[in-house]
Amino acid sequence: MPTADQLIAGCREGDELAWEALVRRYQGRVFGVAIHYLRDREEARDVAQEVFVKVYRSLDSVREGDTFLAWLLRLTRNQSIDRLRRLTARRTDRAVPVEEAAQLPDPAPGPESDGLGGERRRLLYRALGQLSPLNREMILLKDIQELKLVEIADLLDVPVGTVKTRSHRARLELAQAIRSLGAATSGGGGAA
Repeated sequence: MPTADQLIAGCREGDELAWEALVRRYQGRVFGVAIHYLRDREEARDVAQEVFVKVYRSLDSVREGDTFLAWLLRLTRNQSIDRLRRLTARRTDRAVPVEEAAQLPDPAPGPESDGLGGERRRLLYRALGQLSPLNREMILLKDIQELKLVEIADLLDVPVGTVKTRSHRARLELAQAIRSLGAATSGGGGAA
């Protein structure tokens, strides 16, 4: 399997198969980030398409090496946030605040939920919906997208130590939300 650098080099040379392979390799991750921000499959698809159009138009300046994925996800994050702002401005009567957007159910499973069973997946999504936006983003980037701490620090433009602290707090908040939802679901109010 060719590396991202090899695919980018092929794209720069006009190799359509290299472009197709690059899109296929990263489209799930781009869509996964977009859906977490937008909570709407069609909007997330539109953002993913916009991201790949921007990548294609800027092939000569696309980052290579280990930073490509972080760069691509930063671009996706920024596009998603821009789309949220435009949607909020356009649909003020139906707009959903970002804090509440994570509580909206998505009936179809996302690419990050392949290994989870139905009940556990629903519990996890409900728990993620209870997290603060900052902690939800940290879980998305570190645990779902599996970015390295350095990549997350670069993407969010914060020190690595801050990423470590935020990651730890996010995991604690997620564990607490899962415990409380699990206790509520099982009907017991006892300690876990």
